[in-house]
Amino acid sequence: MRTLAIFAGFALIGAMIFTIVSFSTTPATEPAAAAKPHTETLQERLRRLPGDYRGWAELGAQYVDQARIIGDPSYYTKAEGALDTAAKLKPGDDAVLAGQAALAAGRHEFAEAARLAERALDANPYSATAYGVLADAKTQLGDLRSAERAVAKMLDLRPGVAAFARASYAAELLGDVDGARRYLDYAHKDAWRPADLAYARYYLGELALHEGDLVTADDWYTKALQAYPAYTPALAGQAKAAALGGRLTEALDIYERVVERLPLPQYLIEQGETQLKAGGRPDWTLLKAQGQLFESAGVQDFLTWAEFEADHGDPALAVKYARTEYDRNQNPVAADVLAWSLYKAGKPEEALPYAKKATSTGWRNPLIRYHRAKIEQALGLPARVDPGFDPSLSALARFS
Repeated sequence: MRTLAIFAGFALIGAMIFTIVSFSTTPATEPAAAAKPHTETLQERLRRLPGDYRGWAELGAQYVDQARIIGDPSYYTKAEGALDTAAKLKPGDDAVLAGQAALAAGRHEFAEAARLAERALDANPYSATAYGVLADAKTQLGDLRSAERAVAKMLDLRPGVAAFARASYAAELLGDVDGARRYLDYAHKDAWRPADLAYARYYLGELALHEGDLVTADDWYTKALQAYPAYTPALAGQAKAAALGGRLTEALDIYERVVERLPLPQYLIEQGETQLKAGGRPDWTLLKAQGQLFESAGVQDFLTWAEFEADHGDPALAVKYARTEYDRNQNPVAADVLAWSLYKAGKPEEALPYAKKATSTGWRNPLIRYHRAKIEQALGLPARVDPGFDPSLSALARFS
């Protein structure tokens, strides 16, 4: 989901090298032009100043972001170590608590993320970062009104790309596509770093894709890559647009590049479905290996596995995963996945209340609307399935 990409802002891609810049003093006899900047890595600074709790908190936050950027969950373990050090040095510091909240959210522990974010705000009511994490966590917990209030506070404190993107997602979940697009336009106008531009353009593409406008979507994905060629979600967006447009060979070529860069489970499932659509046989070995890797790093992604098992595996196992997720995080996505898993397991009557909850906010995502229509049809209720929706490529309409 979109919020998982924006806990700490978007420009941190540029911070992957973990550097801070200081300037060496220059003897008075030397001309000022001879002064040269000295670059010190954050790790070097912490070796020099091991008591710098804010530095440890910053390193932890950067490790969390690194885990998302390159799809390597081992960075969550590194983040935990850095943040534990920061917490021992300065218990109760708002930046440390906000970093711990972001780590919990990255591991899909959203109740804990909300608790830590609220503690950070108790320590510092003006922390826009903590409000951002709180908004994300409340969204995942299904408390959309609290998430909306947190976004509003973040907009008041620090209007910018991160706040506008969250406001866009809040509007989209409530069915306000025009509002979602307007906030993304604000984010796009506010962005100046390449990674921020790519992010805003990518989600403008996602809005167009979910409305069935493949040409506009592909154009935004292309512009995102022009701003930041390393932005893998935009490359995956191009693959989705190609596959949904019937250009399967082109899509598979792009997906090869996507999973070479970033073999996230979502991309591997999208690639596999495109292979199936093209008449091939996907090998899910790498997908399952990635799942084990994330699990070993403490990431509890029951949603992905419920979706996968419902569409490509064991529906009974899908129900088990989906119930586990819904018990923890009662948001529209979890409700939809549980509804679909129950439907695929032959229990449409039990599925319908969850399908209704998934669509109750007004969210116009084509996948949840398709799922509800199929469940209602199975029960003999009047329902219309969108003829333009391709269920064989359902992963490509997953929630971004």
